[in-house]
Amino acid sequence: MAKPSPILSRRPRALARVVGPVSTLFLALACGAAAAQTLPSSLPLPTTAGVTPAPVPMLMPTPAPAVPTTTVPTPTLPATTSSVTQLATGLSPQLPPPVAQAVGALPMAPMINPQPGAHLLTFGQQMFTGRFAAVTYSGFNPGYQINIGDQVSVRLWGAVAYDNVQTVDAQGNLFITNVGPIKVQGVRNSELTAQIETQVKRTYRTNVGVYATLLAAQPVKVYVTGFVRAPGLYPGLSSDSVLYYLDRAAGIDPERGSYLQVDVLRNGQSRLKVDLYKFLLTGQIDELQLRDGDTIVVSPRRHTIPVFGNVSNPYQFEMPAATIAATDLLKLANPLPGSTHLSVVRAVGTQRQSFYYPLDKLAGVTLQSGDEVNVTADQYPSTLLVHVGGAQMGERNFVLPLGAKLKDLMPMLKPSPTANLAAVQLFRPSVAARQKESIDNTLNALQNAALTSRNATLTEAQTRQTESNMIMSFVERMRSVVPKGQVVLTSKTEAEDTLLVDGDTVYLPESTNLVSVSGEVQMPNTLVYTPDAKIDDYVALVGGFTQRADRSKVLVMRQNGSVAAYGAVPQAGDEIMVLPTIESKYIEVASGITSILYQLAISAKVLTGL
Repeated sequence: MAKPSPILSRRPRALARVVGPVSTLFLALACGAAAAQTLPSSLPLPTTAGVTPAPVPMLMPTPAPAVPTTTVPTPTLPATTSSVTQLATGLSPQLPPPVAQAVGALPMAPMINPQPGAHLLTFGQQMFTGRFAAVTYSGFNPGYQINIGDQVSVRLWGAVAYDNVQTVDAQGNLFITNVGPIKVQGVRNSELTAQIETQVKRTYRTNVGVYATLLAAQPVKVYVTGFVRAPGLYPGLSSDSVLYYLDRAAGIDPERGSYLQVDVLRNGQSRLKVDLYKFLLTGQIDELQLRDGDTIVVSPRRHTIPVFGNVSNPYQFEMPAATIAATDLLKLANPLPGSTHLSVVRAVGTQRQSFYYPLDKLAGVTLQSGDEVNVTADQYPSTLLVHVGGAQMGERNFVLPLGAKLKDLMPMLKPSPTANLAAVQLFRPSVAARQKESIDNTLNALQNAALTSRNATLTEAQTRQTESNMIMSFVERMRSVVPKGQVVLTSKTEAEDTLLVDGDTVYLPESTNLVSVSGEVQMPNTLVYTPDAKIDDYVALVGGFTQRADRSKVLVMRQNGSVAAYGAVPQAGDEIMVLPTIESKYIEVASGITSILYQLAISAKVLTGL
């Protein structure tokens, strides 16, 4: 007898690596979703897709990468009804609509409660985003001094009529007919009318009214240099603030420039020093009337300390000196309510030293440049908040002492007459997180197996590429599944001795005489419970199995979240789930059946018995 081809003998082992994870993932998701479906809609928990959800639009398959060992053009293949396709289209949860995210030109805001090691923005960096440069300052404060080139409107009425707009000439004067030149350069805006009126009344002593107002400031050009992003010569008005010109220069370089010392030079002499932290925190800024040729110089950044953790301002803060009092630094960072301690990590030579201080004992504590400061909330729970849902007629939120058990809560409840206390359900966020992690791990294993399989022939490469597209679409859909996090309480003693944790939800199901049948049946429906009726009896009442049904994989989900053994007699409140047969005209799955059944038992335990 001729020996089989080595290539053919290797195919079942290679294909099993893909088929096994597909089946395992489907069964795991089905068990977790079925437990979720037994809950009424009033339970305040995340939703999970069931086995036979409402029809959803089919997603386009994600293109698979090129086959590793053989480059093959993608042929036009006939439509198939493989189980992989069915999984990717018929058993996927309803995806939420995409959330639109507007991306602007502004810098990214700091993260909430960042931890040490994260990159922090420099405090003050959020100032310069083009907002100051977009608007010139057209109003004039009372202290503005009239300068050459300013436009002034002068009106006289009474004994003489005069209405004109004049520009302050090169000698700082306005010229009014029959009055002569009037010196206004250096006169404050609030004193402009009085200054002109004094000169006019030297000629017209009585019965003359005078009104003067500044219309436009003098255009100037100001140099901006130092540690800014775009040094240069920028036009503006003499009334514009230093912030306007800094913004025109794209702002201070956050990695090198200083926000504490910005100098304004005139003829080489310092005329003003601006502290931008003062402006950010108090809204105060010193104003200077700029002139043509003035220079704004940003000094180099000196000392900084990053502040992480439980603060409303997680930034790198610039300091005027190498040290700063811890209380002064926290005034800038603004700890959030509930903060308790200050953690400091300091580099001393080649060593790193840590210090820990309560926030109410920071008097005399000094921080140094380069320290890493982390504000923490070292709080421990002394009580538990447990929510009760379902057939509860009284309060639905209970505060219990730490270490309380379910049996401590039950006497405090007021269940309705229809409550089924024998099937109390417990849901826990940490269990939901572990279930989600298990699903993601299985998805990753499936994805790796689909993308790293080797292909020995052209036909096999074509099959792999088609299959990979379907698997990738299925993986993306399954990542949106949100497990319920149900803790299985298999016995009364186990339920009573279960420790409660903060955030638990205890659900009291209603007593019911119904049995649900879902999955691969002709007409999924809910039926009245019949004592001693078997699985096949209920399936027959809903039209029987579909062609895709795998009759050896029928799960009976109890109200408490457990999975009954195969062949068990259904009870009132159970849900019968019929899983599909996993087969494909491109994939031979016979060699993977044993592995699939083994993985089913493990996945059911992971998803329902934590």
